[in-house]
Order: sequence, then structure tokens, then C-alpha cells
Amino acid sequence: MSMIRDLRAVVRPSLRKSPTVYTNYDATRDHSASSAVVDCAVYRDGRRLKECATPHEAMIRVRESGGFAWIGLHEPTEAEFAGIAAEFGLHPLAVEDAVHAHQRPKLERYDDTLFTVFKTIHYVEHTELTATSQVVETGEVMCFTGRDFVITVRHGGKGSLRALRHRLQDDPELLAKGPSAVLHSIADHVVDGYIAVASAVQDDIDEVEIDVFSAPAKGSSRGADAGRIYQLKREVLEFKRAVAPLLRPMQQLSERPMRLVDPDIQKYFRDVADHLARVHEQVVGFDELLNSILQANLAQATVAQNEDMRKITSWAAIVAVPTMICGVYGMNFDHMPELHWKYGYAMVLGGIAVVCLGIHRALKRNGWL
Repeated sequence: MSMIRDLRAVVRPSLRKSPTVYTNYDATRDHSASSAVVDCAVYRDGRRLKECATPHEAMIRVRESGGFAWIGLHEPTEAEFAGIAAEFGLHPLAVEDAVHAHQRPKLERYDDTLFTVFKTIHYVEHTELTATSQVVETGEVMCFTGRDFVITVRHGGKGSLRALRHRLQDDPELLAKGPSAVLHSIADHVVDGYIAVASAVQDDIDEVEIDVFSAPAKGSSRGADAGRIYQLKREVLEFKRAVAPLLRPMQQLSERPMRLVDPDIQKYFRDVADHLARVHEQVVGFDELLNSILQANLAQATVAQNEDMRKITSWAAIVAVPTMICGVYGMNFDHMPELHWKYGYAMVLGGIAVVCLGIHRALKRNGWL
């Protein structure tokens, strides 16, 4: 008996120290993703069914009774997204992109799942445009679209899809088209945001253009305008990086037949692609216009510098006359010319004044002063 007790004393501590091993572990039942999930619902025939506590529960309902699941997440970590990725069979490369963000807008297909990346743009309100003003703020929306699910992953403080979800729920006929209807609505929502931002940026560019081509305020410098123009160019470049790469994905969704996109919904993508093309033309025009405004501003600064240099040169020429005459009469020699004239001092001063006034009048007549 003592030998058995000794054996138990040796075995039990080793069992307590051994790592836990799960057999047939279902990662989808892990509730670690709950903190990242902002909404989870099942839709059937365009109607939202009873709330689902977890994505796993939503998928079970879809598989049992049809419809599709729409799961919205906000900045999930790898651990939070791992269970959902396993449940819906998402490709690891797409999952990595969705978690780490900072991706270019794109459309990729992995088996029976479409992975779409959108860059969201939001205009930052400001009372006055300065050389350090933030004009646009970017975010990202990733969308996994399958036959019976839509998973949206959002990055950034703005760009919530809650209002879009409510608007879609008010249109059951469109929502009944399935996940592709959600994908179209997200694309349309993002592009509509581009149009609004483009209008606001146009106002900022108009303001800078008016300031550059108007007379500068007293005490202001053209360098301040150059700083504002350069800041606007940086913000427009950020805008362009969001719009330009999205042109090809929208063209593919509107023209190329895809099994995961309803043919009726594909017609709506053409409208989105058309709006996106117009916004792209605007953004390219903004960049070219800012280049012209910057060149005009630099030309104005150069002209102003030339005018300053002419004024300095003119005054230097005027001052050179008395300097020369005083230099002659300041020499300490015995035989100075006109040294003992009674009115010599007054005549020299008068001569200096006459010559300086003559030079000043000539320079002013020529536009140097």
C-alpha cells in the first residue's frame, strides 16, 4: 500500500503539470470573438430573424433553415477572428489581410468566397485650412461574401455600417437577393462617401485658389500658401490611393459573370462603377489643378523676390553717391580740392541731394521703386 501511495504521489504532480490537450476542438465555439462582433443576424426572404448570440449559432440557423448570415466585426485580433474563419472556411491569406488591415482596395476569389477590400474616406471638418490641417481620414472595410454569409470587417473609428444595415432591412425585396445585395450596398455606400468628400475637397481647393490669385494680406507671405497647397496635395494623394485601385474590382463585379453575384445585382454594380469613375476623374483633376496653383504660387513668390531685390538695388545705388563723395572728402591729404571754399560744404550736400533725387526719379519712372 505504501508503494502505491508513493506511485500516486509521483504520477499526480506530473499530470497536473502536463498541458491540456483538446481532441476535436471546435474553435467556433470559442466566445473570444464576442468583443469584436458588433452585429450578428440571419436574414431569410429579406427579413431579419431573431437575434443570434454568436456567429456559430447564426451559421447553424442558416444551415438548418436557409437564408444567409451577416456578421459585422470591428478591428478583430487574430484570436478573435480565428474561430469565425474556421467556421466559415475563410482562406488564411484573406484572414491575414482582414486582421492586419492597411490593404489596397482589391477583389480576390478564394474557392467559393469573394474577398473585397474598400478604403473609406471621411472629410475632417476644420474652421481654417492650414499647412498642418488634416483634410481626409481613411479607414477600411473588408467584405467576405459567400453563398450563405457575409462577413464585414471594419477598421478605423468612422465608417460604421449600422445605418446601412438598417436601410437594407427596410428594403426586404433587395435584401432577399442574398449576400451579393449586401456587397453592392457596401460598395455603393463607400462610393457615395467618395462623392461627398470630393465636393468638400473642391471647396478647400477653391478657397486656396482664390487666396493665391488675390492680393496678399499685409504681413502674410506666399510661403504660407505654399504650405497649404502642399498639405492639400498630400490629402488628395491619400484620396487617390483609395479611389484608383478600386476601379478594376468594380469593373469586374459589373461586367464579369460570377457565381456569387446575382445577375440582377450585377446591373447595380455598373452604376457604382460609373460613379467611381467620375470621382476618379475629379481626384485626378484636383491633383493637376493643385500642381498649377502651386506653380503659380511659386512664380508669384519669385516675382515678389525680384521686386524686393530691385528695390534693394535701387536704394543701394542712391546711397552709393553720397558714400562716394564723402569718401573723397574724407581722405586726409594736404592738397584737397576746394578745401578752403566758404560754401564748399553746402555745395557738396546740395550736389549729393540733387544727384540722389535724380537717381530716385529715374528708378521710379522705370518701375524699380
